[in-house]
Amino acid sequence: MKLSIIRSACGSLRIHPARRGSGVGGLSRRCHPALPTHSRVILRAASAASRGGHNPVPAVHFGNPPRKEDGFEYDTSLSEVVRSTKEAMLALQRRNSTVQPLLAIIQAGEDDRLLEISKKIAGRIGLNITQICLEKGCSEDEIVEEVLKLNEDPGVHGVYLHLPPASLTSRVLNTLKPEKDVDGISDLNMGRLVRGDISKGFVPPVASAVLALLEKHDGPLEGKAVLMVGGEGPFGVALQCLIERSGMVAFKSHCSSKNLQSQVMQADAVVLLGAEIVDFPSTWVKPGAAVIRCTPTLESDEHAAALGLGSLTAAYRTQNVVHSCGRWLQEQQYQPWHLRSLKLQPLTPVPSDIEISRAQTPKSVDQLAEEVGLLPEELEAYGRSKAKVRLSLLDRLHEQPDGKYVLVAGITPTPLGEGKSTVTIGLVQALTAHLKLNSFACLRQPSQGPTFGVKGGAAGGGYAQVIPMEEFNLHLTGDIHAITASNNLVAAAIDARMLHEATQSDKGLYNRLVPSVNGVRQFSPIQISRLRRLGINKTDPASLTPQEVSTFVRLDLDPSKITWQRVVDTNDRFLRKITVGQASTEKGQIRETGFDIAVASEIMAILALADGLEDMKRRLARMVVGTSRCGQPVTAEDLGVSGALAVLMKDAIKPTLMQTLEGTPVFVHAGPFANIAHGNSSVLADKLALKLVGRDGFVVTEAGFGADIGMEKFFNIKCRASGLRPDAVVLVATVRALKMHGGGPNNLSLVAGGCRSNLRKQIQIAHLFGVPVVVALNVFKTDTQAEIDLVCQIAKECGASDAVPCHHWAQGGRGSLDLARAVNEAASRPGNFQFLYDIEMPITEKIRTIAQKVYGADDIELSPEAKDKIDYYNKQGYGSLPICMAKTHLSLSHMPDKKGVPTGFVLPIREVRASVGAGFIYPLVGTMSTMPGLPTRPCFYDIDLDPVTEEITGLF
Repeated sequence: MKLSIIRSACGSLRIHPARRGSGVGGLSRRCHPALPTHSRVILRAASAASRGGHNPVPAVHFGNPPRKEDGFEYDTSLSEVVRSTKEAMLALQRRNSTVQPLLAIIQAGEDDRLLEISKKIAGRIGLNITQICLEKGCSEDEIVEEVLKLNEDPGVHGVYLHLPPASLTSRVLNTLKPEKDVDGISDLNMGRLVRGDISKGFVPPVASAVLALLEKHDGPLEGKAVLMVGGEGPFGVALQCLIERSGMVAFKSHCSSKNLQSQVMQADAVVLLGAEIVDFPSTWVKPGAAVIRCTPTLESDEHAAALGLGSLTAAYRTQNVVHSCGRWLQEQQYQPWHLRSLKLQPLTPVPSDIEISRAQTPKSVDQLAEEVGLLPEELEAYGRSKAKVRLSLLDRLHEQPDGKYVLVAGITPTPLGEGKSTVTIGLVQALTAHLKLNSFACLRQPSQGPTFGVKGGAAGGGYAQVIPMEEFNLHLTGDIHAITASNNLVAAAIDARMLHEATQSDKGLYNRLVPSVNGVRQFSPIQISRLRRLGINKTDPASLTPQEVSTFVRLDLDPSKITWQRVVDTNDRFLRKITVGQASTEKGQIRETGFDIAVASEIMAILALADGLEDMKRRLARMVVGTSRCGQPVTAEDLGVSGALAVLMKDAIKPTLMQTLEGTPVFVHAGPFANIAHGNSSVLADKLALKLVGRDGFVVTEAGFGADIGMEKFFNIKCRASGLRPDAVVLVATVRALKMHGGGPNNLSLVAGGCRSNLRKQIQIAHLFGVPVVVALNVFKTDTQAEIDLVCQIAKECGASDAVPCHHWAQGGRGSLDLARAVNEAASRPGNFQFLYDIEMPITEKIRTIAQKVYGADDIELSPEAKDKIDYYNKQGYGSLPICMAKTHLSLSHMPDKKGVPTGFVLPIREVRASVGAGFIYPLVGTMSTMPGLPTRPCFYDIDLDPVTEEITGLF
């Protein structure tokens, strides 16, 4: 393949810098006629002195110095364009001092005439120019390759294809991004020109130059007759449209027409299009008329590319580049939403979740992204209905004020849950599809364990769902698979390292860990980091002493104190405790370990709490996987694996964009366990959404389990990590759960008892943090009106700002309008958010504060093991980490069967562990399972696939 020749001594793009002090800005000018882009113009004027002869009309070539007798003020036109463009540059640079417009010229051969003209004009305006020279015989593929590179370069604002006509194939022209097509030659831009809509397109510079000269030649254009000779095809059509739009009358002819003489004699201006030379006697030309000839640039004489019209065309091209840069800069700003809602037609009885999901046709994800102000380059599509969103959005909108931040929590639930996800989705559908307020739902990605186990999916339900629900509930964009791979890579590294340390000498380990490659032996960056932590400030492998070598190569992990387990995203109870290393090849390195479900991995918690790639890398590096025999923590960075983990997780850190049944946006990202972890969706999803919704919009996110668990961790862990502060809490309750807390199934007094016990307590917990509470009663079809009214009444008596029934499951967003209005009002009140405890309090006191103020315990009781671990963590410097209590979600206490508001109990802390990478300490209250088991009849009995239609059945 022939390679492009880049005109630069250093082998990179040649950049011709602008003078300092220039600026850029948006342009506002009227439409001018469009002519073939790659052309020069020869303008001929008929004068009274020459009309009597039969000689050809004298030509004025725009490479020669302009003459007064020609009557065309080239310098005046050029000066006006340069001045207006420079003013626009200055205006744009006042908005953003770092922006610098750049024009890229792709040409065949090394003819610098066009470049010299462009450089001269660009220097006067303050524009940068890049020139890419391909060989004269370059292929279509080579041209397309260069165009694609320039398309993806955000520093390039305009591309000029200075190529022979034969090279300007449809493929080449339409590969060029329309927004960078400053010569207006792509099909899309040409179509916009013909329609008269150039708000996103460009007028070809040659056309602008021709019209400018016509204006200077003989005053106003209104009513003048212009004859166009030749130029069949889209250029001719576009030119004719724009001439007529400028108030002139356009006629078309061709050089062999029998009526050419009479047509020329009637015209106020004649425009000759194409490469064919057409000359006629001056007697044909009307007195004062102008004759303009456009011929392909590469066929012009040696003077054609010097000055005159060539300079004027170059000036209009730079004006288009500045205009393009202004549009680009405007696109970088926050964009108002133009969201098209999807219509719902709820049925009675309500069909299954998957039937409802499949009955709705979602918008394409790129359309949804455009509607909410995302740029195409910020999107990574995974099929038609979902896409990753790049974190560069945070940089682009860093000055944009955040919207309002709303948390959905719940009362202590029944084992089946009380519908926090459906309430979240119903609320955003009501806010955006019905009240026309910008809103984003931020949800956790569901584990496949519950999906195939007992609980089913987590996409919401009824007419308040994320769609397509089967994609949401299954693999989505592979984040959990990335977490599984990362987690198990750490586990493999642990066992392999212990094997090698047990079977090799210090010297053998060192030679293999720091091998000589091509005669060069050096430490990797991650090994240098370990040396620094060990206090060894050396970089030459040969300079380490034997003791330093031993310290460096031996992690000396204690097999009985390894805390890291493997994970799988399936409910598999028989993996809770296993033995590894039984093969003879493992040389007796047998130990007991186990599996957790994937979402219980510390890497999932890190994903949910990280605020960027750099932060995620640091957190992954400091994950503690076990303890050495001398009592020192061993980290993922010590194992040398943290960089590889970041590589595996580089795409998982981007939130996934989806939509609700009514076409409102949703971010799905992360899904940490709500017992041993904090049970919230990601910080990054919330931050991205808060920028996108705008100052008056809403981000609605959900916390796992009851308010005593998910909400408390949201406030004390997630809000500390993110720096975000909530504006309101939606507390979800059901009559079913309130009856359970009241002590029985069918009695209004039992409903009231549940309200005055558990519901009241959960409202009080929210008030501990200074956040207003709106109670959302998730209505079931079995609920009576008396029960609904009673719950709402008592909830307000217990301190809720408002309490409303919600019918989103049966009606969609329309069924949550009262909730949306109540949330809007509550979130508009001044906030007084506060944390429950000072982060610098001793670990024991932080645990005691949560137990007493949130759970209602009299005190805590630490086991000897828990006390020892707290002492150890204090010595290691982990005492300032927040607390993540791991206890049952079925009761405010540690006893699952104690409903309502238990009192008079002491909370037992049997063990204390640390997720140092995630950044919290988690005390274990009672026995916590991190690997669920399958029931007798799991959900997978009902899940199937139609091999013909590929439709999934049985998901809910």
